[in-house]
Amino acid sequence: MSATAANSGKNAHAPETEATRSRGNGDGSFAFSDLDGSQTGTASGSLDFILDIPLEITIELGRSRMLINDLLKLGQGSVIELTKLAGDTLEVMANQKLIARGEVVVVNDKYGIRLTEIITPLERIERLR
Repeated sequence: MSATAANSGKNAHAPETEATRSRGNGDGSFAFSDLDGSQTGTASGSLDFILDIPLEITIELGRSRMLINDLLKLGQGSVIELTKLAGDTLEVMANQKLIARGEVVVVNDKYGIRLTEIITPLERIERLR
């Protein structure tokens, strides 16, 4: 056991190394440097490695239930009535988790969604319960 560990009442089984002696904060905690030796120092720097992960974004216009017999009768030009009304708020899902709500817009002859509400982290946690 080292004299430092015995005198401070710290764990006698933890070996004292040059890194722990030089990086001690004085309050019993230690700061270790990154393995590659670089210091990021910014929150965005620590998240850069996940920015290229693909997500599946889904926006559901509505749902419908029908009998197989009715499904087989569908043809080109058939209209399926959905549960949501025109103008209702739509839910935006990322990997099947609600992240926002919005409304349908048309941009250059393509459908889009204008976000009207972003789900807060607290709301996401409450939905898990």
